[in-house]
Amino acid sequence: MTEPVISWKELPPGVDAPEMQPIYDVFVAKLARLGVGDNAPRAGTVFPAFSLPDPRGVHRSLAEIQQGRPLVISFNRGGWCPHCVHELATWGQSLEALQETGAGLLVITGELADGAVALKALAGGDSVEVLCDVDHGLALACGLAFHIDEDIERRYREAGLDLATVYGSDGGFLPVPATFVLDSSGVIRYAFVDPDFRHRAFPPDVVAFVGRLD
Repeated sequence: MTEPVISWKELPPGVDAPEMQPIYDVFVAKLARLGVGDNAPRAGTVFPAFSLPDPRGVHRSLAEIQQGRPLVISFNRGGWCPHCVHELATWGQSLEALQETGAGLLVITGELADGAVALKALAGGDSVEVLCDVDHGLALACGLAFHIDEDIERRYREAGLDLATVYGSDGGFLPVPATFVLDSSGVIRYAFVDPDFRHRAFPPDVVAFVGRLD
């Protein structure tokens, strides 16, 4: 299956430059050695309850959003990340097929306000729920957050990307991109967690999985 090519005009230059790939390789290997993501929610368990603000600042609970239906939850780093942009744009192209299964899509991002609104538009607009993970609190609670390497953070700043401004916090955390499929009772039936942010669950494959749920 061929993945669509997605463009995003406002991505900071240099974030995904070829010279960054060996640096990412080393850092991802470090995350794997440290077991980052190993304690994330697993298939067969109930996804933990939570409440987070939407881009308008209105708190929404998981139960309120799920409403007794299957739900796909996508943790994303934000609109500054080319891989997140590609994933969410592909969700935008796959949303109708997901809705035909009776499921919904929830995107969780550390970005706030306008940044979260832009991601919502990218992933499908009003048909998608987006919640703001303030200070990466939910990602931390789910074992899906880590401290960014100082050298990478410096390179990002030199490329014009200030994560403290993006996230409204200088905690230095980044989330592990992850995708979960919850059945109508909130039990996780599918979990994709990889500390290598360049690897993502492919939305059409996730939709096909949801379509096979009992």
